[in-house]
Amino acid sequence: MKILLTGATGYIGKRLLPVLLDEGHEVVCCVRDKDRFPTEGIYTDPKISLFEVDFLKELPSSEDILEIDAAYYLIHSMSSGKSDFSTLEETSARNFIKLIKPTSAQQIIYLTGIANEKDLSKHLASRKNVEEVLGESEIPLTSIRAGIIVGSGSASFEIIRDLVEKLPVMITPKWLKTRGQPIAIRDILKYLSGVLLRKETFGKAYDVGGPDILTYKEMLLQFAEVRGLKRYIFTVPVMTPRLSSYWLYFVTSTSYRLAVNLVDSMKVEVIPEQNDLDEMLGIKPIPYKKAVELAFQKIEQNNVISSWKDSLASSYADNSLLEHITVPTDGCFSDKRLKKIKGDPEKVFQNIWSIGGTKGWYYGNWMWKIRGYLDKLVGGVGLRRGRTNPNTINTGDTLDFWRVLAADRKNKRLLLYAEMKLPGEAWLEFKILEKDGENYLQQIATFRPVGLAGRLYWYAVLPFHFFVFDGMAENLTLEHPKP
Repeated sequence: MKILLTGATGYIGKRLLPVLLDEGHEVVCCVRDKDRFPTEGIYTDPKISLFEVDFLKELPSSEDILEIDAAYYLIHSMSSGKSDFSTLEETSARNFIKLIKPTSAQQIIYLTGIANEKDLSKHLASRKNVEEVLGESEIPLTSIRAGIIVGSGSASFEIIRDLVEKLPVMITPKWLKTRGQPIAIRDILKYLSGVLLRKETFGKAYDVGGPDILTYKEMLLQFAEVRGLKRYIFTVPVMTPRLSSYWLYFVTSTSYRLAVNLVDSMKVEVIPEQNDLDEMLGIKPIPYKKAVELAFQKIEQNNVISSWKDSLASSYADNSLLEHITVPTDGCFSDKRLKKIKGDPEKVFQNIWSIGGTKGWYYGNWMWKIRGYLDKLVGGVGLRRGRTNPNTINTGDTLDFWRVLAADRKNKRLLLYAEMKLPGEAWLEFKILEKDGENYLQQIATFRPVGLAGRLYWYAVLPFHFFVFDGMAENLTLEHPKP
């Protein structure tokens, strides 16, 4: 069968794709920019084709996707900071319906949130609205509704992990008493693939969850048990939503925007209503503690397929990031280093490919940590996002407080764009060049200032740049870099 997959570079989409391929399906991946789609591993499978579309802009012709059998709608904007995100999500859903209306699709499958409570958060209300919009289509809709998803790289998993591993004692908001029914990512994938073109699921919605009904406090404590940690948690009624958001923001790797949205949603109980989907598909949901154990198996094997941190919200109106792939020169400051490679250039390339995260930045890591801490203090992302995999990297991934704009193995080039708080814009580029039979590492840091503040900032950090950038370039050229 031929399947259309939206959100193909998102957290769920990246995990569902190999499942669909293993089942023998052809998959058309919807992407806003073909150049951001990974080019290694399973992404080279001949059963994959790309369809470039932005559901918030003018739609392309449906001619190339006319013969699809079903379509997955996996577009969400949990991390979007736009105040009108619900309008954007509705627009995206309506455009999706317009796009696939002329096709031969027999089914739409939508992953959404459990929304059984009367008072919903803005995001749950928006997702419920999207479900209603998709349900208006002539093409039958199957909705899979889930609460907290437990899996390596999921937002909720990584936030719980940060809290448990960093805080022996927690003074927490009262919403930690809110109940939910967490579900393993493996089960989510089984449900999503299991309902594919099953006619008995057409026009129906299914709440799904694991076998355990737990409060957030119980989730934290059971997570600690799996990790062999002793933790103490005390809930207090005095934490406002704003304080709760700051608490999550400073302790975990989440952005402040996402923290606000999570706190808003965490006050709502997400208990699934009973249905016959487990029996129909022969699924026995995985218990919470087992799901945590399975997630850490993936982490320890360096086999985390996707992370919420790497996903750019597909229903996010500002696509300006895609315009930064060409590094500007006019009105910019730059720091250029060209270092001769004396050893194996392939090993130097691997050094570049492993930069950031636990590996660090090859010189002055303590200074990078201070810069990350200062960024966090002024509302930036800081260094806590790390990287999803220590040895592989793809265009679109996060890398500490950078975003990967280009990860070009063929041309041995890595281009990063700064997502830290700056009075301007910054790029960091690494490339291996060959000249007169010799190999060189070219490293260029570019800064485009905004106003006087931007220029003052550049000159203020210039002395640090001299040592950091030169030391980093020098160490990168070594086959065995200094720690």
